[in-house]
Amino acid sequence: QAQLLESGGGLVQPGESLRLSCAASETSFSIYGMGWYRQAPGKQRELVARVDNSGYTAYADSVKGRFTISRDNAKKMVYLQMNSLKPEDTAVYYCNTFPASPRSWGQGTQVTVSS
Repeated sequence: QAQLLESGGGLVQPGESLRLSCAASETSFSIYGMGWYRQAPGKQRELVARVDNSGYTAYADSVKGRFTISRDNAKKMVYLQMNSLKPEDTAVYYCNTFPASPRSWGQGTQVTVSS
């Protein structure tokens, strides 16, 4: 299974932006669909955005128009550009394959949106 390492989280104010990065160790990374997921306190983990191996993207309604997922197969990286952040975006963000592999969950990166 892919080993994944997320980075780029932090504390920001509402309306600000963050860019999350995910580094993959899997040599066949380019064949996988990839996704960004998040889990807020007391809530179940949810899919935020996904990109398949052809570049097709899809987003949760709550982030559509504000978040952009992208991938760089040569670098084995997946990114999540998050603009116009809201307090309800506060969560731990994870990357994983899409569909998610139970064995590939990493530590995630904390995003906190607060004034």
